Amino acid sequence: MPSPVVWKLPRPTAAASPGTGAPAADGRDHFFDNAKYLAIVLVAIGHAWEPLPPGRLVEAAYTFVYTFHMPVFILIAGYLSRNFELRPDRVWKLVTSLLVPYLVFEVLYTLFHRALRDPDFSLSLLSPYWLLWFLPALFFWRLSTPIWQAVRFPVLVSLGIAALATVSPAADGSLPVQRTLQFLPFYVLGLRLGPQHFALVRRTWVRVVSVPVFAIGMLVAYWLVPRTSTSWFFRKNSAQEMDTAQWTGPAATLLLFAAAIVLGACFLSWVPRGRTWMTALGTCTLYGYLLHGFVVRGLFYGGFYDRQVFDTTTGTVAVTVGAAVMVTLLCTPPVRRLLRPLLEPRMTWARQRTPARPAKD
Repeated sequence: MPSPVVWKLPRPTAAASPGTGAPAADGRDHFFDNAKYLAIVLVAIGHAWEPLPPGRLVEAAYTFVYTFHMPVFILIAGYLSRNFELRPDRVWKLVTSLLVPYLVFEVLYTLFHRALRDPDFSLSLLSPYWLLWFLPALFFWRLSTPIWQAVRFPVLVSLGIAALATVSPAADGSLPVQRTLQFLPFYVLGLRLGPQHFALVRRTWVRVVSVPVFAIGMLVAYWLVPRTSTSWFFRKNSAQEMDTAQWTGPAATLLLFAAAIVLGACFLSWVPRGRTWMTALGTCTLYGYLLHGFVVRGLFYGGFYDRQVFDTTTGTVAVTVGAAVMVTLLCTPPVRRLLRPLLEPRMTWARQRTPARPAKD
């Protein structure tokens, strides 16, 4: 997503990021913080739309947003992982920032679901609850970084793996294997991008072209709604599970990849470059990502969406604005200070003070 996790980049020079603005004093490029904030807002809005009564326009907007919002998140995560190395300190940071929050929130969401929905709902660490799939997926993507930095034609290879996953029913199941493999090309592409590529999407002509492209994309989504399943955009099932011919899986992989890159580039072209009111929020997107699920599912389980007003345009607009405000509040610094021990635990007590020495032959 981009990821919701904040990764600190080495201090760049002003010439190193010609298209994303001047780097800040702390070495951060605010362009990516702004992009992460806007992407997490789209994620929250998409999740808030799910319980709405079915309607073609809402489903078209939902399909349109789901085409590129997670790919953008993941692409940014890959870009910010270019300097990742399998050193003990880096791996430990990976464990405390991804695996530990995953375990904590898997337990919390399970207790939440039991309290509001199903008292017999079982805890399964190998079956991520709803939105939690992203944390273990990002963990494995980052661990695989050295492979993609060594192999030739990494993006094409990752696309081949994603296409093969769609014809492999064995990848279906509780573990988020399908999503990890099918979203993999966006992470790998992010690893291969440089500042000059983001400079390209910031050009004026890209912004101008993005307006009709977005309009065409929305029209295509409106046309697709009665003709295809939205599940293709979740990338969590094989073609067999979708009850379609096997060849549709690889074809959908390529088409969705191309659509996500085009719409994602249009989205990024409108992201502010410098420090703005949303920049600080973009450094706390992990909080908004993990916490907004409690609000959305809590309202759904509590019957909030059963009101007749949500079958109207006014209700849909209210849900959209409410979701954006809600996730914004969850990304604020006070929330981060309050919940930092859960989402960013240091856990120095659990780490070896010195790396273990390998045994001699």
